[in-house]
Amino acid sequence: MAITAIHLQRDFALWTESALKNVVRRIYSRETGYEVLPIPENHNYDQLYQEALYYLRLVGLEKKANHLATVLSGGEKQRLLIARQLAKKPKILLLDEPATMACPATKQEVLDAIKNANRELNLPIIVVSHLPEVHAYLADRLVWMDGGEIVADGKPAPILKRFLAGMGEAIPLAARSDIHPLIKVRGLYKRNCLVSTGEVLEVLAMKDLNFDINEGEITSIIGNSGGGKTTLLKIMQGVRMPDEGSVLYRHGQNWVDMMAYSPERMEVRQGLGIMYQEFALYAGEMIIEQIAYQLGVKGTDVIENARAVAEEMGISDKVLDVIYAMTDMSEEDAKAALEALGLTREIFKDLFPRFPSTEAEKFARPIFQLLSLDPEVMWKLPEQLSGGEKVRASLAILLAARPRVLILDEPFGDIDPITLREVSNAIKRINSELGTTILLVSHHVDFVKEVSHRAIYFENGAIVADGSPEEVCSIFLSSCNAPYLKRLEELSIAGG
Repeated sequence: MAITAIHLQRDFALWTESALKNVVRRIYSRETGYEVLPIPENHNYDQLYQEALYYLRLVGLEKKANHLATVLSGGEKQRLLIARQLAKKPKILLLDEPATMACPATKQEVLDAIKNANRELNLPIIVVSHLPEVHAYLADRLVWMDGGEIVADGKPAPILKRFLAGMGEAIPLAARSDIHPLIKVRGLYKRNCLVSTGEVLEVLAMKDLNFDINEGEITSIIGNSGGGKTTLLKIMQGVRMPDEGSVLYRHGQNWVDMMAYSPERMEVRQGLGIMYQEFALYAGEMIIEQIAYQLGVKGTDVIENARAVAEEMGISDKVLDVIYAMTDMSEEDAKAALEALGLTREIFKDLFPRFPSTEAEKFARPIFQLLSLDPEVMWKLPEQLSGGEKVRASLAILLAARPRVLILDEPFGDIDPITLREVSNAIKRINSELGTTILLVSHHVDFVKEVSHRAIYFENGAIVADGSPEEVCSIFLSSCNAPYLKRLEELSIAGG
């Protein structure tokens, strides 16, 4: 193991100190066996810091040497992790999905850092990725694996062409008719800051944000990492408060503001299905059990039942409203909110009991058919499913309760293009056959163009472009400077 260094997918383990000291610790560990900082009296103190600067230069971070690791962008953190691995002086570098979940500009930074390390150090690098464009840009040699076996091994162009030939056909997007707003965002202000080494850094500044989401449309929000897309979605869900402004949902003949308590707010929330970036199926539960839980939270009559139980427990409607909002939060946010109220997850079992499995199956069967999922998947554990089945099963769990609005915050990440085509077709069927309004965030330009009626380019808390997915994505890409995306097209042409 001493000859290798590995960066695992989504591993952001960094010290809460400067980028330079993060690398110094790794260099010094070659002597000590563990990561500590050298004292100034150390005989090679200056050399350790000079060497650390060298590795930061290799990955293009020399100007961020004295910045806290915690305030670096996602791509900068990825490059700092690579610098730390290079500081180990490995004979081979292993990278598992580098720059996963990142926007094109961030990916380009990371891929260029990898290329530079390979060129400057003459270091063999093995990269695992689902993305053909990453291999087209980086690889001298490509190994295609499937089912634990090598399918092909050789030059990237012909192997990528053969791999992409396995993509299914894209089904058409449903035509829109009778377009009218379902959600109105009005006068939204939100400012987020970080304090670093005595300096206040403004990391998000939404100012007077106004737009509508139309009923029955698939609307995609695209933009660079750190631009505020996830914060915007959480505000629209009513699980994060803005500094000013309102988010209004049409509910019958009325408009309900998700920023202010009202008895109707829970009813609006009941019609939301939300899938987060780090979505995860519960490992120890069959899919049918997870559907039963979702129906207990979002199914028919659950609000009325919860209100009756809450009254018996002495819980006011306002507190019940707060508790119900937690069902739409990420696991981490919900845990913090429960602790603030002095509650545990057991409260959900009392207020929102699961549906019986037989009842859950009745709701789920039509959804499984819509998503081309074998009904037997209901009775399986997540570990028994393929990657594509896991994604579609996660959608089926949300859809069993027939949400009016489906909100998807980059849950598909960097899955391979063949699986992504399956997911794209599934989303279009959901929209077409159920009439579900879908709002999604994605960095994947081709996916956005394929799946959306409308795209919004959102950057630094503001709307840069709004309209046709083709036009909006073109504007976004022109701002990214991401040549790796063009390399796949060049190889396809070269491959004939």
